[in-house]
Amino acid sequence: MTVSLPRSAALGVLATLAALALSACGAAPDTASSTADGKSAATAGSAADFGGLDKLVAAAKKEGTLNAIALPRDWANYGALIDGFQKKYGIKVSVENPDGSSQDEINAVTSRKGQDRAPDVLDLGSSFALSAAQQGLLAPYKVASYADIPTGQKDAQARWYNDYGGYISIGCDAKRVKTCPTTFADLLKPQYKGQVALNGNPTKSGSAFGGVYAAALASGGSFDDIQPGLDFFAKLKKNGNYTPVESTPATVEKGETPISIDWDYLNAGYADEFKSKGVDWKVAVPSDGEFSQYYSQAINKDAPHPAAARLWQEYLYSTEGQNLWLKGYARPALMTAMEKAGTLDKTAAAKLPQVSGTPSFPTEAQQDKAKTVIAGGWAKAVSG
Repeated sequence: MTVSLPRSAALGVLATLAALALSACGAAPDTASSTADGKSAATAGSAADFGGLDKLVAAAKKEGTLNAIALPRDWANYGALIDGFQKKYGIKVSVENPDGSSQDEINAVTSRKGQDRAPDVLDLGSSFALSAAQQGLLAPYKVASYADIPTGQKDAQARWYNDYGGYISIGCDAKRVKTCPTTFADLLKPQYKGQVALNGNPTKSGSAFGGVYAAALASGGSFDDIQPGLDFFAKLKKNGNYTPVESTPATVEKGETPISIDWDYLNAGYADEFKSKGVDWKVAVPSDGEFSQYYSQAINKDAPHPAAARLWQEYLYSTEGQNLWLKGYARPALMTAMEKAGTLDKTAAAKLPQVSGTPSFPTEAQQDKAKTVIAGGWAKAVSG
């Protein structure tokens, strides 16, 4: 994606676009999401359960609207995905809080249950998707390509599955920083005083959460032990290098956050976005803290537009949708399957930031433990 404000929490997503064109409360009409023979989109576990994709499309068009939240247009090329869906199906996508966080998304689901303005779909940081599933907030639904999603990247009950991901990277304004850092060890050097920022708060933001995890791996920690990551940022704060300003395209352009720890697809987006503005943005995946993670798609169990929500998922996991994420420098969940099938956009794939080795991911239990540690220690680590 070109990259816009931080989705502070896999996360970060909340700039109210006042046009949900919906009333503050009241559920969507049942007739818009049911077939003549009584099949309901709200309980459909696949397009086949609803009578096939054509019937799902018809029901979604009748609903006419999809409520999304926390989707900046320049985040992983979401602008192109939204435009593509609207053009293909004639369904209006209303995006609320584009710069909110994953936790903001979950809060919107719980606080607006039964309301027409509740989110239909969610794009959550991995650990937040797990939390939402544990809270019973998500609807099981298998897209047509569900079987091709790697086993470790989807919920066994199909309540969530990974959509796109990348590696934690270090972005740097080469015109403001004499020598750009390429490792976490570099970030502790005195020449970076007041220059190192995160994209969000790790207690709410998926990208910032990943940044702390990567710092832990670079500092002797592991998926089971994220504490060294907190210690790293405490040290970074103590020596004056850490800035509490959350990095966004605006702060980068103004020079407020010349070094940003963020997903590689976001930092790569900065590089494209700011060339014409005179910013020479360099991107490096730190060899001492190579952490990869995906975001996850999910449907609100009480989505006011259940057919549109399911059709949106089908679009995202189609060849068209997956390649649009790839064009935003993000690695789509179906990348391996598409490569084997010959449907992957090879030109876009060749432009991805280079990394070595095969990524591994923390388990659900490890992520839950890490979230607990960060929730209890982040404020103390960067205070003072």
